[in-house]
This record gives sequence, C-alpha cells and structure tokens, in this order.
Amino acid sequence: MTKSAGAASAAGSTEQWATTPLSATRGSSPSPAAAATSGSSLVGSSPAGSSPAERVVARLRPHARRLFWPTVALVLVCGATGYFYGNLPEDWQNTGLIVLAAAVVVLLWLLPLASWLNRRYTITTRRIIFRHGFFVRSRQELLHGRGYDVTVRKNWLQAAFRSGDVLVNSGLEHPLVLKDVPSADLVQQVLHELMQESQTVIGSRRQEQSALPDQPPWAGR
Repeated sequence: MTKSAGAASAAGSTEQWATTPLSATRGSSPSPAAAATSGSSLVGSSPAGSSPAERVVARLRPHARRLFWPTVALVLVCGATGYFYGNLPEDWQNTGLIVLAAAVVVLLWLLPLASWLNRRYTITTRRIIFRHGFFVRSRQELLHGRGYDVTVRKNWLQAAFRSGDVLVNSGLEHPLVLKDVPSADLVQQVLHELMQESQTVIGSRRQEQSALPDQPPWAGR
C-alpha cells in the first residue's frame, strides 16, 4: 500500500489522501503526502478494548479534466470581448456585448465549475460520504461494515488519465457511484481493504460478546 499511496499523491489537486482524525479535518484540507507516510495500514491502531477513532483516508472530486472545455470557452469569450469591445458603432452595442459575454461566462464556465466543486466524496475508516448538488444539496453515507461490491468502469479517455467511475453496490436498487475519480484502481483497492478491516473488527466483537458467560437473572439486582 505504500507504493499505491505514493501514486495517489501524484494525482493532482482533485484528490487528497490522509489518515487524520475526522474531527480535526473539518475546515482544513489534509496533506496529500500524508498517505505516503501512513505505512501499510490505512486504519490507525487503538488501545485494546476501545473503538478506533474515525479517520479521513481520502477526499475526492471528479477529475479536473472536466474543466478543460469550460476554461477554453472562458478564454475565447474574453478574447472575443476584448477584440470587439469599443469597435462597435453604437454604445448600446458595446454594452450589450459585455452583458452577453457575462451571460456566456456564467453559463459555460461558472456553472460547470460550481457543479464540479459541489460534488465531493469523502472516504473514512468507517464509511463513504457522498455529497453532491448545487441548489438542492444531498448527502449519502455507506458504512464499510455493511459490506458491498466495488466495480471500476472506464472508457478510453478515462483510462488515458487513470480515472474512472467507481460503482459501490451495497444491495440497493442502484449502486452509488464515485463519478470519474482520479486513480480509480487505487480507490477500489482502498475500499476493499477498509471493508475487510471493518468486517474483521465487527467479527472480533461478536466473538468477544458470544464468549462472555451468561449472567443469572439475579446478577443485575
């Protein structure tokens, strides 16, 4: 996992890997290099008999490749506006040009950027958190302990950028999808390890509880 985690740190600003407590990461971004120093285990150790603290493993967004065409549109609109502004015969035409350019920038650049920023996925040692939506924001959570199947789906363009859609099927009618995330294969591997670790912890607790002797009815009086 050290080698794989090193690959994650090179995926760019669209993903961040860390093993910091969840409460300590609110309002701050973890360092992408933290995964490289976390060792072979993604779940921190804890004293015997206590539950391990929930830690953020990764913060993901869709690949920044989605912003390529909106950025091209922004450059073209700014260039065309700068070229034609002041050269039109009427003042109202110059004003209309500015208004039209602003509307095109909002439609072709600002809205795609806001949509990209508002789609986030957070993977912790206990769950996966899906956040998406602009006007209506939605949040979904899936615990690793419930168990699920993880599938990676790629087209030729995603394969060229090492991204892909990660489908998490937990038995629901429609699987939850981490859309076009960078390092999709690494995300799949991490989810498998976290799920196995969580199920191992749950199995150990059940064995401990079943091994406890039954108390007589008068013991709690």
